[in-house]
Amino acid sequence: MSTFQKDIDAAATLKEKNGPSWDAINPEAVARMRAQNKFKTGLDIAKYTAGIMRRDMAEFDKDKTKYTQSLGCWHGFVGQQKLISIKKHFGTTERKYLYLSGWMVAALRSEFGPLPDQSMHEKTAVASLVEELYTFLRQADARELGGLFRELDKAREAGDSAKEAEIQKQIDNHETHVVPIIADIDAGFGNAEATYLLAKKMIEAGACALQIENQVADEKQCGHQDGKVTVPHNDFHAKIRALRYAFLELGVDDGVIVARTDSEGAGLTKEIAVVREPGDQGDIYNSFLDVEEVAPEDTNPGDVLISRDGKLVRPKRLASGLYQFRQGTGHQRCVFDCIEAINAGADLLWIETAVPTVYEIRDMMNEVRKVHPDAKLVYNNSPSFNWTLNFRQQVFDAWEKDGKDVSAYDRADLMNAKYDDSEISAEADKWVRNFQADCSREANVFHHLITLPTYHTTALSVDNLAKEYFGEAGMLGYVEGVQRKEIRQGIACVKHQNMAGSDLGDDHKEYYAGEAALKAGGAKNTSNQFG
Repeated sequence: MSTFQKDIDAAATLKEKNGPSWDAINPEAVARMRAQNKFKTGLDIAKYTAGIMRRDMAEFDKDKTKYTQSLGCWHGFVGQQKLISIKKHFGTTERKYLYLSGWMVAALRSEFGPLPDQSMHEKTAVASLVEELYTFLRQADARELGGLFRELDKAREAGDSAKEAEIQKQIDNHETHVVPIIADIDAGFGNAEATYLLAKKMIEAGACALQIENQVADEKQCGHQDGKVTVPHNDFHAKIRALRYAFLELGVDDGVIVARTDSEGAGLTKEIAVVREPGDQGDIYNSFLDVEEVAPEDTNPGDVLISRDGKLVRPKRLASGLYQFRQGTGHQRCVFDCIEAINAGADLLWIETAVPTVYEIRDMMNEVRKVHPDAKLVYNNSPSFNWTLNFRQQVFDAWEKDGKDVSAYDRADLMNAKYDDSEISAEADKWVRNFQADCSREANVFHHLITLPTYHTTALSVDNLAKEYFGEAGMLGYVEGVQRKEIRQGIACVKHQNMAGSDLGDDHKEYYAGEAALKAGGAKNTSNQFG
């Protein structure tokens, strides 16, 4: 017996128990509303989606072609339309997640207005966006099921039992739009206790996976900008454990922690790590510092000195008070960070790189996997990279190394549109197309995401519409550029009233008032023009 039928029977039993005052209650309507509201709380969602991520991680360990993907979404509607589109085009949401970018929260969701990605926005805005995303996804479930219920009613009215059975099967096996979300908690917005408190809010809103980075919370920078300052491992690991405690306290026992290291591009640290014995975490962290050997008589007031191998060394300190690492140690520090993050309880790793190259990522992950063979990576397919230029240059370099004549190309000018139809462009696009599959196979990348895609697509689409509508095309700019394409492509929100819940409201009115219900979806509803 399906869950749907069980809910009908349970409601019918309640109706019988409560007598005549419940006569107007329709048990099937109750079952329909329960089906449309499968998840009652954000914790229900977090527990459900954590299970999905853990199963996907186990499947990826067996088969590297089963990597997962996501797009960053800055509004609930954007996330909803993404999942509706995925279901329409692929028939399933399997291995397709949501990503919540701290950058987009700062730039688009702060009450202060647009801000840089420096953790200056209200920390509660992150949890609020998690909740908003899942509110819209739950509404997508209710809307889709509502359409199936109306089809079921039509089949019954027509006496078509075969059609009725077919639609009932779709209802019983309905796949939810609710998918895992990897949510960016930046550097924790404070100390470990502040990290724990914010993590709880995010988990309660529905987040099953939290991404945290090893930068100083009050000096946090976007991973693709200069001026990043990392913290010693003790500080970072305390926050990783704070996330785990938050998950466990709330009963999300298999919550996922993504540990991000910015060390590849971070040349600064605010602290010198505490060393308890030679060769420990702190000692290794400090070994990457840029230092100079000094004699006691050469020291100055206020100097910070370290004893190393029987010698006295002075870390190079900037006017800001920050200490700098030696040039060229980024990869080593990334590997060290990753190994130690897993030791501290992280489930997945995130390495920010300067350019998107399979081999750089693979080389670092190979070192990590010598210690942790199953170490899996989340990789940011970032819009901060100029993908076209990077990959054309990578192909240029590969061809040049192989002895192929590249004299027709100017490596420094490969972004030029004159190369768009060239052989090097075609080969570079092939490399881009295969990048995710290659990274997953070569570097054990479990999850590929694009942090800011819907920020850019919104800007691009609004630019195109504004150019046409306010120009000579006038209304044709909207009709040809938007509405006609919506109709041709089967975009559900061409019926925007339906997308906003008008039909759901009509269904509920009918449950409450029966034939007396005043419904919006009648013959005079202009949405009927869209069939």
